[in-house]
Amino acid sequence: MIVTANELKRRGISYISHLLEKFENVFISVRGKKKYVILRVEDYERLKELELENAIREAEKDLKEGRYIVETAEEHFKRLGI
Repeated sequence: MIVTANELKRRGISYISHLLEKFENVFISVRGKKKYVILRVEDYERLKELELENAIREAEKDLKEGRYIVETAEEHFKRLGI
């Protein structure tokens, strides 16, 4: 569902709450382009959890395939240019 920023201003947060009962997410458009998305907190937390699980899988794969570097913190910072 897409709602314009002006419509959100006019109708308020209760309108968004009503829409979230029917739709999984609500996009807010500004000047005709989607700019923001509103999700239920539970859906946001689920996405963050999936993102973390994916990062862990990638790290485990890198470790298994030997794609890592053993170095001191000082060497690491130097390599990063910090």
